Amino acid sequence: MDATVAVVHYPEGAGHATRMLAVARELEARGATVELAGGGPGEQFVELLGYEEYVPTVVDFIGDYQGDGGSLLDVVTGSVPDAVRRVRDVARWLRRVDADCVITDDMFASVAAVLARVRQYVCTHNTPGYYDDLAERVGAKLLTRQQVAASRSFFYPAVWPALTGDPRGVERVPPLALDVPLEGDVPDVDVLVSPSTYSDDLDEVASRLREHGRDVTVVGGDGWTTVRSMLPVLREANAVVCPGYSTVMEAAVAGTPCVVYPFTSEQRGVARFVEAGGEPGFAVAESPESAVRAVEDPPDDPDFENGAPVVAQRIAAAFE
Repeated sequence: MDATVAVVHYPEGAGHATRMLAVARELEARGATVELAGGGPGEQFVELLGYEEYVPTVVDFIGDYQGDGGSLLDVVTGSVPDAVRRVRDVARWLRRVDADCVITDDMFASVAAVLARVRQYVCTHNTPGYYDDLAERVGAKLLTRQQVAASRSFFYPAVWPALTGDPRGVERVPPLALDVPLEGDVPDVDVLVSPSTYSDDLDEVASRLREHGRDVTVVGGDGWTTVRSMLPVLREANAVVCPGYSTVMEAAVAGTPCVVYPFTSEQRGVARFVEAGGEPGFAVAESPESAVRAVEDPPDDPDFENGAPVVAQRIAAAFE
């Protein structure tokens, strides 16, 4: 694959970076030159894997709208102008690196690719069907339509079968996971608790599991050392408790039973889709008590291939 591919990840949550890094590495394995951009919490994983990335203006929609004291006014005065700056920054960067195409899960990078006249591929799970809030649902619907219209392919990674509420015009692919060997020994893990930036109550889940005699490892907690890929750790675990999409996808590829305990509106939407899909490997909890019960009586092991090679191969095929 003789092409320069710009890989841009969304700046909210580290999972956006790790998923796009998984695709980036697969593209490199097929001969592509990869340029990275994104920023946010995922930067540490970019650095751990030895990459450098361009950091455009960062947008924090969840913090502005769903965070403590957040409101629509905060979105208008904070996220909206930041979004305009991010689109400008990414468009200039795409021209500077002379990208042949861009693959992104970032809505702003999709708009930037249109302005820079760069072929684009979108790879994201976001869908209007996740949201109960009218503003979020309308926003997701408009963005999904724009991305479907603007992209050569809109890859939709999912662990559920086709459902009412899935976006139209997308190409379903298996879940994405960054699969990189650890530099040291893989930790010995029984139950892995993996909080997100916006989750609460998982400390209580961990405490109650310990009272039940389980050995609990909390990602980011005392004694935790950041690893460059979670997949080897998840493969070692007997079960994982997490709030949202990123760890759900990684657990699916790892084959580890997963208890989904959501907090944000998007996470609750993902949990509904997981539950409605009925695929083996997942349980949904609504309280610390139900999370503990689900770990003590876990679902069957999930069984999914990694979608990162699938996405990379479909992009590479366009340059043959």
